[in-house]
Amino acid sequence: MAHAALTDTDRASIAQAVAAAEADTAGEIYVVVARAADAHHAPALVWAALFALLVPWPLYFFTLWPIPWILLAQGAGFIVAAIALSLPALRYRVVPGRMATQAAHEAAESIFLAHGVHLTQDRTGVLIYVALAEHRVIVLADAGINARVHATAWDELSAEIVAAARAGRLGDGLVAAIGRAGRLLAQHVPPRPDDRNELPNRVVEI
Repeated sequence: MAHAALTDTDRASIAQAVAAAEADTAGEIYVVVARAADAHHAPALVWAALFALLVPWPLYFFTLWPIPWILLAQGAGFIVAAIALSLPALRYRVVPGRMATQAAHEAAESIFLAHGVHLTQDRTGVLIYVALAEHRVIVLADAGINARVHATAWDELSAEIVAAARAGRLGDGLVAAIGRAGRLLAQHVPPRPDDRNELPNRVVEI
């Protein structure tokens, strides 16, 4: 999923899908695709430290190395492991699933507030947040939506985007999810006579 980049065609299709979805509802859909929710340096250091703790034992029992050499090997093992695991290709693979989910939730909540998704007239904003490196999709709905649409509906929508991204079709997955979100919103938040577009339709990439 981390390699599922959007094309210009995807970006145009997403913007069109948001506009079409919002035509039938007073709800607002805001889409953000992030390279990563967090840098996640700590897990790499923890794994490197655990590796370094294991290094001395086989050297102590199965070699005649003196203790200073073993300690040097331990230090070198930590440095090599820390450098290797700091590379993006490996760093995100050693992040525990729960930590990845928490990071994505926190990043989505921050964007929800920072980008004004909570400032729509009737509190009907919906954020679709994709964290590519963590393979996570978070959907956050404002107070005017939460009371009407069950959380399982957003969970199913998130799972569909993840599945599409893993198949190399992130753009298609987002377009389909936006359409589904629009239908949900249309059922519960019909358009108002004075309805206006309060959030940009374009996908935001960070």
